[in-house]
Amino acid sequence: MPAAVEIIVDVTGVGHGGFGIARHDGRVVFVRHALPGERVRAHVTEGTEDSRYWRADAVEILTPSADRVEPPCPYAGPGKCGGCDWQHASLPAQRRLKADVIAEQLWRLAGIEWDVEVEPVPDEHDGLGWRTRMTYAVDEEDRAGLRRHRSHDVVPIDECAIAHPGIRSLQIEQRPWPGMESVQAAVSGTGERLVIAEPGQRDVDVPELPADVSVAMTDEHGKIRTVEGHAELTETAWGRTWQVSAGGFWQVHPGAADLLGEAVAQAVRPRPGERALDLYSGAGLFAAVLADGVGHDGSVVAIEGDRRAAADARNNLADLEQVTFRTGPVDRVLGKEDELGADVVVLDPPRAGAKLNVVHEIARRHPRAIAYVACDPAALGRDLATFATAGYRLSGLRAFDLFPMTHHVECVATIVPADEPAT
Repeated sequence: MPAAVEIIVDVTGVGHGGFGIARHDGRVVFVRHALPGERVRAHVTEGTEDSRYWRADAVEILTPSADRVEPPCPYAGPGKCGGCDWQHASLPAQRRLKADVIAEQLWRLAGIEWDVEVEPVPDEHDGLGWRTRMTYAVDEEDRAGLRRHRSHDVVPIDECAIAHPGIRSLQIEQRPWPGMESVQAAVSGTGERLVIAEPGQRDVDVPELPADVSVAMTDEHGKIRTVEGHAELTETAWGRTWQVSAGGFWQVHPGAADLLGEAVAQAVRPRPGERALDLYSGAGLFAAVLADGVGHDGSVVAIEGDRRAAADARNNLADLEQVTFRTGPVDRVLGKEDELGADVVVLDPPRAGAKLNVVHEIARRHPRAIAYVACDPAALGRDLATFATAGYRLSGLRAFDLFPMTHHVECVATIVPADEPAT
């Protein structure tokens, strides 16, 4: 990398990952902390003279955008915490930037032209205090903090602005964590609080926490080893109570579960008596949504590869006789069980997407409607291109700003047979 290189560039667009796009001497430069329309002085952080592109931080704003605001957190900025990408943009601007990214990924990866709108979570006001799950890294001085962007360096902080008040009340950052590699903190929708400590290579000492806080310790493989207090958190969504094991997945925004459940229900509109598949079913949220629609005369098969999440789903939905469960990788279960039919399908794959085998296994069952819940628009674009080769097309898309201040965004895509008339 050129030592201490600083360049002046005009930022013309937005890229997938939370940065602006500029050019310098014909080379693409990905500039963090900048907005489209700005001229900035940027410090090059990655790249050499032979690189096709450079990465850089905007260290001086020469011509600011009308969308620029003062970041609400003192740890947002060049060389500081890497958790938030867009604190320097107003919330409406953040949503426009995310919409632009989604539209660009759909066009570039799937050839789909789509007018995208990113919706706020109802009652969202300032984009702060929403994150109900946090993972802190611990530095060599036993201080909890967050990592710099694209770095293992730990930035000690006093408080995270996007952390939920229940997380902040734990004061993770103010306590020493001797011998710890990382500390996870979670608060449930019912107010339960949980801390999960991951030991490092030396003796550990968990600091004293409030009596109502459950504490778990992991082993060297990241699995929960011991728990003091409750081994799960209680959540509420879709008119039901959910038990989620310590370290298990649940949406990090308090409003996300109900919002996504509603969007999925609208996408596939399950009918009484239908057969439904819930793929990557987690704790069972979308299986419950589908069960409500297909009723007692229908059926829902929930497939999940993580045994802990699959056990949670069985417990959470034990009262729904129309729901059955399979535990194992989704592609393998679908490949082995040809008898699993599907009128409607919901899938919520990991960030990498569903990929070829799962898409083909879905398509060969000829569902009339598919709801694809996507946390990465690039993975969604790639899988939509695969669905197109299998005779399916995108018919609807909703996008939600479930992760304000960051570049992350959640989509719910409705996919139907290509020969179905447009409505």
